[in-house]
Amino acid sequence: MRAIVQKVTKASVTVGDRTTGSIGKGMCVLLGISTTDTDKEIQWMVNKLVKLRIFDHPDTGKPWDADLLQCNYGILVVSQFTLQCVLKGNKPDFHGAMKS
Repeated sequence: MRAIVQKVTKASVTVGDRTTGSIGKGMCVLLGISTTDTDKEIQWMVNKLVKLRIFDHPDTGKPWDADLLQCNYGILVVSQFTLQCVLKGNKPDFHGAMKS
C-alpha cells in the first residue's frame, strides 16, 4: 500500500459534471492498494493517517502538533492505482494494483 498525503484548505473529486466527494480543511490522500494488501495493513494505514500530526494545534497554535481528530478536519481518500506501478523497461506494469 502506498499513500501520498497533502494538507488542503479544501479538496474535491469530480467525475463528469458530478462532485463525488469534497471536504473543507483537512487531508487529501492518494491511495494505491496492492493485490497483496490485507485488512490488517489497511487498518494500519487508516490509523496512521488519522493520527498523522501535520496540522497546527487548535489550542496552542504549535505547528505540526495536531491530527485530524484534534482539529475536527476532513479526509478525502482518492483511489490511485498508478501508485502501484512497476517499471519494466519502458512499459509500466499495473498488475500489482488492486482491481476496482
